[in-house]
Amino acid sequence: MNTFMANEQSVTRKWYIVDATDVPLGRLASQVAAVLRGKNKPTFTPHVDTGDFVIVVNTDKVALTGKKAEQKIKRHHTLYMGGMKEVQYKTFLATKSDRAVYDAVKGMLPKNSIGRKMLKKLRVYKDDKHGHEAQKPETLEIVR
Repeated sequence: MNTFMANEQSVTRKWYIVDATDVPLGRLASQVAAVLRGKNKPTFTPHVDTGDFVIVVNTDKVALTGKKAEQKIKRHHTLYMGGMKEVQYKTFLATKSDRAVYDAVKGMLPKNSIGRKMLKKLRVYKDDKHGHEAQKPETLEIVR
C-alpha cells in the first residue's frame, strides 16, 4: 500500500466566501489559514499547495475578545532611525480592518515560499462588495 502524495497537477481548487461579521479575529484567521493550506481536504500534502481560494468580506465588523481593543498594540518600523510606529488595535481595526485580517492570516501560514504562494489565494474586503461572483464561491461557515 502506497501513501498518497498530491502534486500541482492533481489539485482542484474551489472558492469560498467568509462573512467576518461578529467573528473573533484569531478564530477567523486560524480557520481561513487552514483552508488556504488545504488542511480541510483528505489530499493534504505538507510540501504541496493544495489549498483553496478564500474571500473574506465585512472585515469592518470583525470582533476582538476581552480587552484586546484597548491593550493590543500594532507596531511596525519604517526602517529609519526612531521610526517605530505604534497604534492601538481598535484604531487599526477602524481604519485598516482588511489589513488586520490579512496580517492575522499571514501570521498563521508557513514562513516560506509555499506560504507566500498560499497567501496570494486570499482576498480581503472591508464591506460585502467583491468582484468574484464569476467564480461562484461557496459559503464557508466559521465555527465559533
